[in-house]
Amino acid sequence: MTSALLAAASGLGLGLSLIVAIGAQNAFVLRQGLRLEHVAPVVGVCTVSDVVLIAAGVGGAGALVTRLPWLLPVVCLAGAAFLLGYGLLAARRVLRPGTLQAGSGGAAAGLAATVGTCLALTWLNPHVYLDTVVLLGSLASTFGDQRWAFAAGAAVGSAVWFTGLGFGARLLRPVFGRPAAWRVLDAVIATVMISLAVSLAVRGLWGT
Repeated sequence: MTSALLAAASGLGLGLSLIVAIGAQNAFVLRQGLRLEHVAPVVGVCTVSDVVLIAAGVGGAGALVTRLPWLLPVVCLAGAAFLLGYGLLAARRVLRPGTLQAGSGGAAAGLAATVGTCLALTWLNPHVYLDTVVLLGSLASTFGDQRWAFAAGAAVGSAVWFTGLGFGARLLRPVFGRPAAWRVLDAVIATVMISLAVSLAVRGLWGT
């Protein structure tokens, strides 16, 4: 295996290991995939955003984040506020089954609102910056001249994951033919979002 292929394979493996864990972005993509609602734009936004962030990290933007100590707390608090709001909406859907439509998980949202939510869940989440810009950027530097091959591998990993999650979610639709299944999913989403909001608020206020 050439050094470029090795770097790309390393980027692919690390990128997938970081992105597969359940989080705000993945939960949103999964829900949109189950609803068959604006799946392609959501997958596209997530993939392009990751590519941009990975490129920024490999290009040296990670150093900028470390040089501006006030930036991360600001992003943490903004992300916490947004995630808390989204989590409370999911909790409301759980507590008020009447807001659900059987087999659809609620009324359809417009394309602009869906894309806006996806962008916010991506760009207001500090964990995205820590994983893609700081961590991947730092590891890419260890590959020297092959760092862009590493970045390409990580970008491919993001594209494969989001495409599989978004378009593959429809295979689970038979399970979600009952409103109760949507309540369970929204309960999980509410728990993930609110937990992330609390952790981000703590990090933003106390830096822990």
